[in-house]
Amino acid sequence: MKIKSIGIRIALCILFTAGISFAADTYVPDPAHTNVGFTATHLVITKVIGKFKEFSATVVYDPQDISKSSLNGTIKTASITTDNDKRDKDLKGEGFFDVEKYPEITFQSTEVSQKANEIWVTGNLTIRSVTKEVSFPVTIAGPIKDPWGHTKLGIEATLTINRQDFEVSWNKSLDGGGVLVSDQVQISINSELVKQEAKN
Repeated sequence: MKIKSIGIRIALCILFTAGISFAADTYVPDPAHTNVGFTATHLVITKVIGKFKEFSATVVYDPQDISKSSLNGTIKTASITTDNDKRDKDLKGEGFFDVEKYPEITFQSTEVSQKANEIWVTGNLTIRSVTKEVSFPVTIAGPIKDPWGHTKLGIEATLTINRQDFEVSWNKSLDGGGVLVSDQVQISINSELVKQEAKN
């Protein structure tokens, strides 16, 4: 009986240790199934939708202890597109992203927490070398295995920022009131992530 009891305790110890060691997994975006977009209001009456085509990110996800998770990402500002060459040229210029001087937008999480039924990410968003703390809810789906044996995780997030806070300041007043481009910009992320296998 003593030998059996010792064996059970050893087995439980191994399982407990394994759970801690492998609970947090690292994921990176699948570019073919990821969209990093934004929406701004134009002339007070309509929406302009755009996206960034070049980005990278690392997501550490621990479903057993969400506070051990993290999200860090980088966007190449020159990859901005709104499907309009003239507008894209303006957005890349000094009045907006000034891509020659500020080639990247970065985000580094400082806290991931569970609030009621939502997961919230807090971190430092840097645009044009201006860093501000932002918080936003994240929806996580999965993980799930795809038909080729890869483990995938889905993430959706939306946050609204004031572009003036980041010195993205160009604008024009309208005769009837309001401005040409809204200060409020909605950022949306919809990403399918691929689990990175541990290297031996």
